[in-house]
Amino acid sequence: MPATHAVTNQVPPLVDHDVADDAALLEGLRREGAGWAEDDLHQLGRLAGTARAQEWGRLANEYEPVLRTHDRYGHRIDEVEYHPAYHELMTVAIGNGMHAAPWRDPRPGAHVARAARFFTWAQVEAGHGCPVSMTYAVVPALRHSPELAERFEPLLAATDYDPGLRVPETKRGLTAGMSMTEKQGGSDVRANTTRAVPASDGSYRLTGHKWFTSAPMCDVFLVLAQAPGGLSCFLLPRVLPDGTRNRMHLQRLKDKLGDRSNASAEVEYDEAVAWLVGEEGRGVSTIIQMVNLTRLDCVLAGAAGMRAALVPAVHHATHRRAFGDHLVDAPLMRNVLADLAVESEAATTLAFRLAGATDRAVAGDEQEAAFRRLALALGKFWVCKRTAPHAAEALECLGGNGYVEESGMPRLYREAPLISIWEGSGNVVALDVLRALGSVGADAFLAEVDRAAGADRRLDEAVARLRKDLHGLSDPAAAQAGARRLVERMALVLQGSLLVRHAPAAVADAFCASRLDGDWGVAFGTLPSGVDTAAIVERSRRATG
Repeated sequence: MPATHAVTNQVPPLVDHDVADDAALLEGLRREGAGWAEDDLHQLGRLAGTARAQEWGRLANEYEPVLRTHDRYGHRIDEVEYHPAYHELMTVAIGNGMHAAPWRDPRPGAHVARAARFFTWAQVEAGHGCPVSMTYAVVPALRHSPELAERFEPLLAATDYDPGLRVPETKRGLTAGMSMTEKQGGSDVRANTTRAVPASDGSYRLTGHKWFTSAPMCDVFLVLAQAPGGLSCFLLPRVLPDGTRNRMHLQRLKDKLGDRSNASAEVEYDEAVAWLVGEEGRGVSTIIQMVNLTRLDCVLAGAAGMRAALVPAVHHATHRRAFGDHLVDAPLMRNVLADLAVESEAATTLAFRLAGATDRAVAGDEQEAAFRRLALALGKFWVCKRTAPHAAEALECLGGNGYVEESGMPRLYREAPLISIWEGSGNVVALDVLRALGSVGADAFLAEVDRAAGADRRLDEAVARLRKDLHGLSDPAAAQAGARRLVERMALVLQGSLLVRHAPAAVADAFCASRLDGDWGVAFGTLPSGVDTAAIVERSRRATG
């Protein structure tokens, strides 16, 4: 090659580091009662940082799932083929209990430990987290029918990833999905028209069309359908006990913006066999327990996506030179990176507070259950809303290199909007916050934020303003019209309280000075003067040196 092709001023590959070497993650793990899982988490983090794992993530998205509706002889098979890299990712996830460890080993901190593993491994590749999350979330809903739980829960909790269509009870482990959405209703599941007709053997026959069913190669699904007693929840297997395939036909796979490694299908049920979970007419209240846990994973995925975008941005700026200096030493770039780091830490800290609340709520703590009911919806709205602009700004830190697929940043950018849609888009979740305020009230939430009372003037003033707004929710129409703004402010106050109590002073000060004090611009990189950006950036690059 001619001398003009000499490669200079390019950053070294970001490989062979510990993805779990993340101060906010590790501090949250210990604080929320799962310090016992730290050694195993670092082992997973070191695997996540290898070139091999990164290549699995790339290949799983480069070679997307392919639908095979029929075999060469014309028999209906409804198979989805995945690249082997996808199965490698799933093997690690299932083997590390990201799908069901708290149900198999419900020790204190189990949900937090599981959240930490999910957060770490999701930074390798996000799409395969969908069936992992749904399998985690299906167990509480399934327990509404003890006989079904006894039959399937041990296999759902097993740490063996065993793909392929076979009778569920003959497999080493199972994955589970859910199928709710129909084209005429979307989030309004009560508009569903799929019908369930009781059969003489106690099962039901389901007939209808589902517009979105993610991870259609799971072994069993929770499905909503209209039974004689109203909208009900059912467990539907892909393969029946006699070895025949259930009449669940995959019509096509969705061509999606992101989430390319994970298949999402339109499904036709033609008198498919299913078993009732819970009571007829109680389908929403039954499946909502699954949705609450998958919403937790949306928050975790958003926080993981921010961390996965932040680390390469800081790495690039640390090694890249421009105009005679390293980018990280330029005050304006350092402001951008610090702002991204503050957003990432706020998301991570909130996510692990929610995971801790899940542990305590499952153990019977009513105060934590009330807090979780409201804060989970807040976190789902706000963290998932912030993930997309965060990814865009982090991508820009790499300049043109960030816009190129090889950097991995475009994949993060495409993945980001999905978690804001999954399990209730913005309006649905904002209205759910209003419902939570009407049912459990704001007391548990306010008690949480008041734990930081007196520690920061800006936080105290924001809490006082918010308290007035919460007490003034008397007009339902006005409350609904302003729901997004209210939810945003509640989420920021909650994050501010958590950071003031638990984060280093530089991080907490930057958050309160920008997010709560009204001195923050619209774009990232507009932290006010006086913020210790150098300390914030240094904290964010522990993993890469």
